[in-house]
Amino acid sequence: MTIKFRDRTKAGKLVAQRLKAYANRLDTIVLAVPRGGVPVGFEVAKSLNIPLDICIIRKLGVPHHKELAMGAIAPNGIRVLNYSVLNDWEIDSKIIDKIASKELRELRRRARSYRGHCPSLNVRNCTVILVDDGIATGSTVRAAIAILQEQQPKEIIVAIPVAPATVYEQLRAEVDKVICLATPEPFYAVGLYYDDFSQTSDKQVHELLEKSSVMLTA
Repeated sequence: MTIKFRDRTKAGKLVAQRLKAYANRLDTIVLAVPRGGVPVGFEVAKSLNIPLDICIIRKLGVPHHKELAMGAIAPNGIRVLNYSVLNDWEIDSKIIDKIASKELRELRRRARSYRGHCPSLNVRNCTVILVDDGIATGSTVRAAIAILQEQQPKEIIVAIPVAPATVYEQLRAEVDKVICLATPEPFYAVGLYYDDFSQTSDKQVHELLEKSSVMLTA
């Protein structure tokens, strides 16, 4: 039987159980991918008593099929493209540029909204636990990994509730460790492995980031 999570909160608590060795470590940070990854990351950071920050990435969706990722983009312009999807759908560079330009505007809006004038946490020489609510093609998490590698962390751990077995195996060769609770095959949409996969709002992201900060300083 395929595992199914009640919601992102429960999934985060389950992921945290696999990361107990990192509890209370001063050199470890949770980076959650907004928006859906933030409730999961919040529970991980809370359980481990370590800081929570966000890694803002935008998926580049196939035209008229936005849930299918042809790649992802990061704030500094880094793009990770899924050439298999691009070839299958015969998507040319002009379409990619148009969609990337639109997503970059939204990405920058989110960065201003979530962080304001607060800088991101410094991950150099730190262990980074990169958290999302699930992985489908891997494009988004690979863009996040590319950004993190530029910042020279000591270790990158990808921690997710669910991902395709093929993507899980690929990621194991790209980062130091991958924690994944379920690797169903065939794999469909991430949301199918949740009872409640309602959209995470900007307000929820704000509240969880603020709450995490308060808990650490209490």
